[in-house]
Amino acid sequence: MERPLVTIRAALVLLLAVLSGGTTAVLSWLDGGDAVRSVLAGLAAAALGVSFFNRLIAGTSAEEREHG
Repeated sequence: MERPLVTIRAALVLLLAVLSGGTTAVLSWLDGGDAVRSVLAGLAAAALGVSFFNRLIAGTSAEEREHG
């Protein structure tokens, strides 16, 4: 059987980041911001979301990796 292109964990992290970025962009636009600023806010939220959700959905902690 072939290996998947991305792991389920990576797909989940990216999905949550895209959803948070999209939500931020839509809410910013609905608040009266112009489209360019809303997209930039969404991209910034998505970028931060990747780091946040990656740490939140960590596979193992650093201590567990050190001790085997």
